[in-house]
Amino acid sequence: MDSINLGGVRIGCAMTGSFCTFRAAFDAWRALRATGAELIPILSFNAGSLDNRFYTAADARQILTEICGREILDSIPAVEPIGPKKLLDLLIVAPCTGNTLAKIAAGITDTPVALAVKSHLRNARPVLLAISTNDALSGSAQNIGKLMNSRNIYFVPFRQDDPMGKPNSAVARFDLLPESANLALQGRQIQPILLESG
Repeated sequence: MDSINLGGVRIGCAMTGSFCTFRAAFDAWRALRATGAELIPILSFNAGSLDNRFYTAADARQILTEICGREILDSIPAVEPIGPKKLLDLLIVAPCTGNTLAKIAAGITDTPVALAVKSHLRNARPVLLAISTNDALSGSAQNIGKLMNSRNIYFVPFRQDDPMGKPNSAVARFDLLPESANLALQGRQIQPILLESG
């Protein structure tokens, strides 16, 4: 694919608590920033406050702030204006956990990321989800199916990450995020969605 130019496009970069995929997500945000897009960082309560074996919360926040070049939105009041003020052209959730998938599918808005999605969708603008969940092919499957059949919701292609050890687990191909974003802005779902395991 030719180089992507998203100069002037305002993109919300939302992260939820699949900490093992943070490194891949940060690389994807850097690639997106290289397209010229204006990035607005958003963190769920857990993603923004919990230390883990991959990053301290402070380190993760610092990295995301440096990538996006602005302060993080990490509270309900901070993200509520996204819809009324039409702050974003595209909202991306990467990583998107099974918990957040369930909230979006059910219309539950008790975290900054879930409310950001709801607020953004009121403007009929695209949301792109990069899933990372151990139950994608079990408990979360119904939510993935529901959201795939929802207007203005798009997915970064995903695959089973460990078919033998974790047969229900699936993770997005974060390296495909910029291309997926470019197509979502055109109202198109990148294909194929389901990739071979690897």
